[in-house]
Amino acid sequence: MFHKVLVANRGEIAVRIIRALREMGIKSVAVYSEADKDALHVMLADEAICIGPAPSTESYLNMEAIISAAVALGAEAIHPGFGFLSENAKFANLCQMCNIKFIGPSAEIIEKMGNKSEARNTMAKAGVPVIPGTKEPVFDAKTALRAAKKIGFPVIIKASSGGGGKGMRVAESADHFEELFNAAQLESIKGFSDDSMYIEKYIQNPRHIEFQILADSFGNVVHLGERDCSIQRRHQKVLEESPCEAIGDALRQKMGRTAIKAAKAVGYENAGTIEFLLDNGRKFYFMEMNTRIQVEHPVTEMVTDTDMIKEQIRIAAGERLSFTQKDVKITGHAIECRINAENPEKNFMPSPGLITDIHMPGGNGVRIDTHVYTDYRVPPNYDSMLLKLIVRGKDRSEAIAKMRSALGELVIEGIDTNIDFQYDIVNNKAFETGKISTDFIETYFPEYVKK
Repeated sequence: MFHKVLVANRGEIAVRIIRALREMGIKSVAVYSEADKDALHVMLADEAICIGPAPSTESYLNMEAIISAAVALGAEAIHPGFGFLSENAKFANLCQMCNIKFIGPSAEIIEKMGNKSEARNTMAKAGVPVIPGTKEPVFDAKTALRAAKKIGFPVIIKASSGGGGKGMRVAESADHFEELFNAAQLESIKGFSDDSMYIEKYIQNPRHIEFQILADSFGNVVHLGERDCSIQRRHQKVLEESPCEAIGDALRQKMGRTAIKAAKAVGYENAGTIEFLLDNGRKFYFMEMNTRIQVEHPVTEMVTDTDMIKEQIRIAAGERLSFTQKDVKITGHAIECRINAENPEKNFMPSPGLITDIHMPGGNGVRIDTHVYTDYRVPPNYDSMLLKLIVRGKDRSEAIAKMRSALGELVIEGIDTNIDFQYDIVNNKAFETGKISTDFIETYFPEYVKK
């Protein structure tokens, strides 16, 4: 087992990882930017080192500075969390070259599954159902339009290296297609330095279902059930829950087996997520694979009684999975709301600034993953997420009731947040009755949707 691990991240996920390391008796190293000198993860870690100025390109994305910090302080492994360098094959390869264990899959797997077009083709060859679309990347609007007409409208334009909803546009018809393609491609070039795109058939009103998998270096792969991540805004998840009540045991087992097949097809190791779209006819299609821990992993932990961060660390240290698929039991229902520093009434404009007061809810089945505290100043340089509020009930109805209560008790003063918006979602009748799809917010909260 490792003696010291560097956490190459910030915010609540850095705090989450440091706590897991502490429980495992492993020393932790925090890295931080000048803007994060008073951050909670810096206070909690055994050691901390500044790696650069506030801009993430000069700090949390500075590979050389992070590797140098790990070497200087004697860290044997690096946990990248999510975002930043967590799915960067070059960084994973640098770790390997410097004899530092990257807590995640290999650089080769990250590269293979990170390219959405290549991942689709790999899954199709493995017999995993994929959405009809282009088999090769497209680089110009006219070629893309010909492909879209062949596939049949509506289609979705996607960046091959995309993620987080960036580099994506839906085209209902050939009208304005080239304009949408060029806009998505420009976004991809700016965000991922990649101009390769692909076109897929657009599945209307689907559910976004993802299966959490864990795989060790001995060929053992298990799934920990599914999460319903259909509540989204501009392809960004807002609220997640587990399990998904739209699928029964038979479909759950089928999708779970498919997720394991997908992971085995690429020789996957560590934690990952296989994401599917589920259409109204209960047919499911592979969408993409996330080669890291995800923001919403706590809902899976709550219903399976697992600690996924600890499992990641054990796998990276060369240990076997401590359980089999038969050991995985899903009990109860969990919901997670992402609480952000933003103003929903002003097109979700970020709201950095000083938190003058904060009150966190508690009670049986309530969990909060956060890095904020009273008098903490939210910097303007990074993602706006303040905390994740997670609840677990014996069933979905109880979980919804707990979330309503917890959101009603949560108070954050000094900055704008989306607490009221989340409260409106969990009090919506369509949400309560399970009438959920990826267009939920556009359908039931059109006042918050701006093109």
